[in-house]
Amino acid sequence: MKLEDYYVYILTNKTNSVLYIGMTNDLKIRIFEHKNHLFGRFTDKYNVTKLVYFEVFLDAENAIIREKQIKNWHRDWKLSQISKINPNFNDLYKEILQ
Repeated sequence: MKLEDYYVYILTNKTNSVLYIGMTNDLKIRIFEHKNHLFGRFTDKYNVTKLVYFEVFLDAENAIIREKQIKNWHRDWKLSQISKINPNFNDLYKEILQ
């Protein structure tokens, strides 16, 4: 992970029943914020704190395009995309901290 990278990510809750798609330029900090409920928004309301998917981009413009694209997908397409890289829906947060 580099400071100049941008990330599109998908979070879910403990039962994998709610999906949240976001974009950031600091994935470690952003996921920390979600996990510690520092915003009081949708992710807090539904306890969406488990990082199950992310993609890396070199510029914000392409990350924003991809975020919008994924947000427009049907739920089944999102689940399929997650399953390709994370079939057990494990929390990837510890992985990005290394």
